[in-house]
Amino acid sequence: MLETMVYHLMAIGFIALTLKSRSRQTDPNNGKTGMLIVSTYLIQGLAGFAISLIMAAWFLPDLFPPIGLLLPLGYGQGPGQAFSIGSQWEAIGFESGGQIGLTIATLGFLWACIGGVILLNILTRGKRPAPETGERKTSSISTVSDISEGGEIPLSSGLDKITVQLFLIGLVYLATYLTLLLLSKWLTPLGTFGQTLAQLFWGFHFLIGTVYAILMRLIYDYLIQKKWSVTHYPNDYLMQRISGTAFDFMITASISAISITVVRSYFIPVAILSTVGGLITMFYITWISKRLFQQHQIEYTVALYGMLTGTISTGMALLKEVDPQFNSNVAETLVLGSAVGLVFGFPLMLILNIPVLGYLNNNYTFYLYTLAAFALYLLLLWGGLYRTHRRTKKTQ
Repeated sequence: MLETMVYHLMAIGFIALTLKSRSRQTDPNNGKTGMLIVSTYLIQGLAGFAISLIMAAWFLPDLFPPIGLLLPLGYGQGPGQAFSIGSQWEAIGFESGGQIGLTIATLGFLWACIGGVILLNILTRGKRPAPETGERKTSSISTVSDISEGGEIPLSSGLDKITVQLFLIGLVYLATYLTLLLLSKWLTPLGTFGQTLAQLFWGFHFLIGTVYAILMRLIYDYLIQKKWSVTHYPNDYLMQRISGTAFDFMITASISAISITVVRSYFIPVAILSTVGGLITMFYITWISKRLFQQHQIEYTVALYGMLTGTISTGMALLKEVDPQFNSNVAETLVLGSAVGLVFGFPLMLILNIPVLGYLNNNYTFYLYTLAAFALYLLLLWGGLYRTHRRTKKTQ
């Protein structure tokens, strides 16, 4: 039951977050952050997959070779994605794949919290601002005007606002489910490749739901702009609350669902993968943030590290330690950069299918193709980061 909650709550959280209204203003850091996020996935994937291949070849012959690919899924994308893909791999012979995905993601939380605090103190040594004196500023509190703005469903309406939000989310999720059913129907007759690709699509259900949510929001904004609709049914305040609640329960369920027996049987590979993943992510984020961001380097470093080992919530928690009032635009860039990262991260869905085909066909050449694809895509992203950074550096 907990594993099922993780799977569905991840999609619900992303759909609710995407249905919120977005600013049309563009920030060059959004694109850089999106490419940086995906480049970190690739670094984690290269390291994790290489380590798992070495362990399977020389030390643990019964190990499922693609297990190392759960590192970028669990660290970079969170427990929902790691569990979803790991569960799909169970059908092709990866015993307890979903549980292993949850375990790696949970260890990522530990690296985000413990390692993040250590990194935070190293970066801010001697740079802590002096404590504020005088009257304390009052924190911003959501008022009725924030919850019920002009043109929205009035609070006194017979149709409850939360019901409308849940209906919109459910409508998007229904479209996602029907799409996955059709894809499975079309791909399954194609043989092993089609079946594997269909299973992978079910693992990326949250991505399809996000695309549908974006389309719904664009269509609705167009109707409002043309004045064909005068009522603002989606409510940003409630969508944010639904999304936050879904992610909180997803994280709690993912940790609670871990089986100690499964962890014990995979202790050595999981311990090695999680340790290497935490260290390499810390060094990579610290190194590249200094070169990409002219301002707020510490803020970007700790926030990105927290997000790319845990979730965006852990990234925000670490950011709040160095930017308590969110005076910088790092928090917004983190969210919008994640949306950009979905676009750049889409090719990874196809790359993840390559080693699975190699495992099913007992063709180890596919593993080399996977490493080569990761490396090539990483070089392309670094090239894009370099060009974007040079172009935006003149305006900063």
